[in-house]
Amino acid sequence: MAENKTKPHAGSVAGFLAAVDPAAKRDDAEWLDAMMRRVTGEPARMWGDSIVGYGATHYAYASGREGDWFLAGFSPRKANLVLYITTGAETYPALLDKLGKYRTGKSCLYINKLADVDRGVLEELVSRSVAHMKKQQAKR
Repeated sequence: MAENKTKPHAGSVAGFLAAVDPAAKRDDAEWLDAMMRRVTGEPARMWGDSIVGYGATHYAYASGREGDWFLAGFSPRKANLVLYITTGAETYPALLDKLGKYRTGKSCLYINKLADVDRGVLEELVSRSVAHMKKQQAKR
C-alpha cells in the first residue's frame, strides 16, 4: 500500500510563514495560524514543504488504505489560501452559504484572500470540523 507523501516534520512554521509573499498573503496566513491554534488547541507543525497542520488523526478507508493526517491545516499557495477541512467543507452547507467567495474540492476550501470571506463563519467552519474529528477519535 502506498504511503502518504505529505508527512509532519520539524521544519519551522514561523520561518515558513515569514517567507510568505506578498505581505498581504503573509498577514492572512498569520491570522489563519492564530485562528487554527485557538480552535484546535494544538501547536502548528509543517507537513511537507508547504502545509501547516494542527493536531493529528489516523484514518482508515474501507479500501484498506490508512494513514495519519492533521485535524485542520492550511497552505498559503501563490494562487489561493487552501484550507484543509478534514470532514469536507461541503458537510456544512449553511455555513458555506454565509462564508463569501470561495471554491471547494474534496476536503479543500480555496480562498483568494481573507477579505473575500466572513472570518467568523470561517472560524466556525473549522471549529465544527475539528470538533467532529475529535469526537470520531474519542469513539476509537
